Amino acid sequence: MSGGIDVQASIDRLNRAAIAHPRTVVAVFLVLTLVFAGGIPLVTTGDEGTDAFAEDVPAFEAQEQINEQFGDPFTPDSGSTQLIHSSGNVLSQAELVRSLRLIERAEQRSELRVSGAVGPAPLVAQTLDPTAETAAEQRRAVETASDREIRQAVRELSDNPRFVGTLSDDFNPEAASASASVTVVSHEFPPGDIGSELQSIQLTMQSLADDEGGDIRVFGSGIVDQEFGNIIGDSLAIVVPVVIGLILLFLVVAYRDPFDLLLGLVALLMTVVWTFGFVGYAGIPFDQQQIAVPVLLLAVGIDFGIHIVNRYREELENGLDGIPAMTVANRQLVVAFFIVTVTTVFGFGANVISDLGPTRRFGIVAAVGIIFTFLIFGVFLPSAKLLIDHSRDRLGVPSFNSTPLASEGSIFGRVLSGGVTVTHRAPVFFVIVFLLIGGAAGIYGQDVDRSFDTDDFLPPEELPAYVTELPEPFAPGEYTVTRNINFLEENFEATQEDSVTLYVVGPFEADHALESIDRTNQDPPNSFVTVDGAADAESVITVIDQQAARDPEFAALVARNDRNGNGIPDRNLDLIYDELEASAASSQLSQHLTDDRRGARIVYSVEGDASQQEVVVDAREFADEFRYAATATGGTVVFNEVADVIFTTAIQSVVLAIGTVAVFLVLVYGILERRPLLGVANMFPILVTVALLLATMRAIAIPLNALTATILSITIGVGIAYSVHITHRFIDEYRGNGAAYESLRTTLTGTGGALTGSMLTTSIGTAALVLAITPVLGTFGLLMAISVFYSYVTAIVVLPPILLIWSRYVDGRIEPISVPGVRAPE
Repeated sequence: MSGGIDVQASIDRLNRAAIAHPRTVVAVFLVLTLVFAGGIPLVTTGDEGTDAFAEDVPAFEAQEQINEQFGDPFTPDSGSTQLIHSSGNVLSQAELVRSLRLIERAEQRSELRVSGAVGPAPLVAQTLDPTAETAAEQRRAVETASDREIRQAVRELSDNPRFVGTLSDDFNPEAASASASVTVVSHEFPPGDIGSELQSIQLTMQSLADDEGGDIRVFGSGIVDQEFGNIIGDSLAIVVPVVIGLILLFLVVAYRDPFDLLLGLVALLMTVVWTFGFVGYAGIPFDQQQIAVPVLLLAVGIDFGIHIVNRYREELENGLDGIPAMTVANRQLVVAFFIVTVTTVFGFGANVISDLGPTRRFGIVAAVGIIFTFLIFGVFLPSAKLLIDHSRDRLGVPSFNSTPLASEGSIFGRVLSGGVTVTHRAPVFFVIVFLLIGGAAGIYGQDVDRSFDTDDFLPPEELPAYVTELPEPFAPGEYTVTRNINFLEENFEATQEDSVTLYVVGPFEADHALESIDRTNQDPPNSFVTVDGAADAESVITVIDQQAARDPEFAALVARNDRNGNGIPDRNLDLIYDELEASAASSQLSQHLTDDRRGARIVYSVEGDASQQEVVVDAREFADEFRYAATATGGTVVFNEVADVIFTTAIQSVVLAIGTVAVFLVLVYGILERRPLLGVANMFPILVTVALLLATMRAIAIPLNALTATILSITIGVGIAYSVHITHRFIDEYRGNGAAYESLRTTLTGTGGALTGSMLTTSIGTAALVLAITPVLGTFGLLMAISVFYSYVTAIVVLPPILLIWSRYVDGRIEPISVPGVRAPE
């Protein structure tokens, strides 16, 4: 018992010291706010997009190693720009000239670093005039050609996969027509970071395309990164004012006093300033996931603020004056705040074990922000409240509505205590019912879907009217990435992400090496794109075929070393490779064969409508069919692996959060109250909440993705606050009267009112995230609102019968069943 007394005595001393010197406390916190404000200009936004989530995933690391080893000039990340051209016929003379004129203008500007272009227009021009190397020469070749010559060149190229792959699915070789094309413009950069320069290049090229007329859109990683960065600012500009407005509305109802309202808003603002200042000083990039952090901090801060003001008003109603009333209120609440803070830190902080960088950073920032929230609302706000009330009394400012949110005699109070009125008659029965409900929900929810997709982080193709009609400075910028991605997926058989890369370890100078690749390619899985029954692949064989088509001497060399006449050399491969290295195809060869000729890269196109799981399973099974050891990677494989990591991390985080929170609650209630099983009782409602949340996610088809996966551990951190406040108030009342039922009624009519106000402001405030530009944030906000509501309901409905059972069978105080309005026997 002495341990509990010593701890409580220490808390009491700290509480009295802070309240006894309110001016000093307020001054210190205002100075600290100015210090943290200095870190806000240092905050940088993370614009890595989905790569930020994949950076620590093995498949992504393998992909990066392959790109470093082979080079990959035909993807945006390695310094290229895609020109997406659409018209009635992109293969008409006028459209081919338009495309080449744009490339020519880009070549003329040295700052655009153009080193080459691959697309229908350059390929047609080089077929018409093999000596045409520059875009200007290629443009003249097309301009001077007749329509018949252009159609003939298109027909000649119709067997070239490199040409066909740049045209839309409606390509008609006989009519020499297609409605869309993609031209890849390569840029030559010195070693180093090309991200910011590539953004500038692609924006300039879009300006050139606009001047050229027609429908040519510029697409690439520079523009993608820029729009990812803009999404953060635009989402904050839309969400934050709405959240503030909604919170302000509900705080007006909760506080009903302009001075208390202003104080609560100042404390919330200080919390955000401290957190963003920490982010800036710590050098943590602010990414899309962290947009949810201010909303979560506001949720906890509102909870703390309403509780401290409401409890202070209760003590004033009981006849105490300022400092004594705040001393009693804060003495009772600071322990609850401390418990809530630690459990919330455990809930948020559980995400630091994630293998995904943004999720780890989210956990760190949220956990630190919650600690700041505790300090500001547990220490600063009570002191500032006393100063304000003292000044009001001294200046004769009239008092506004300062009654608690609910009282035992009010209608609202009777509604809040209705649950315990019903369940106290047979608490064991109701606990069993809640167990069955939670178990059924958990079983149903365990099959919730999981996914990881770039689309989750991008705005919809068409922004809703309420967004596009917003005035400055709230109006969002223009977003093109989603429209371009959708266009590519709808018009082209395979896009950048619709591919699988196999890294095969040779040796590839062995006579059978290329034949073994070709034999395996003849029987591809269903999710792979096929050409004449074989897999559509780019490999060393592709380089050999293209060079043979251009160079008759090389074609003869291949024929002499092709013993079975299938066009694939099966002897003297070292000689074949030597000739390729000495030719114009040297750079292409280096993309598919290592310098020591022991490793090869093969890129397979996959069907755009195939699921990630299908493609990954097929790719790994296909890799096992190779004669040599083969490893599957590529965008689709990486995304699927990230989805698996997200699911695994979600489970690990929630288990860690439950374990650490449970141990802490058992310890803290054991030390403070000598009643450790109260900690176990606190966990029951939150476990039911998590089960219900999972079931809801499955029922409304919300998958576990990069952000929603964090909701489970966050639910534990935020949701446990409701149970802790109920339990802590219950123990205060129970310690005084020894009657569990009456203590619960008093708790629910008192603390229940503050909890209701907190639930309404938090759930509606977080639900405002549905207004964010990116779908993933909207989904997170919706789930956050649902989890807060579930946490509130389970705290006032599920927890009371648990506490009644604890009082009867654990604490040993058996009470007679009472009926409202009927006096219990003495």
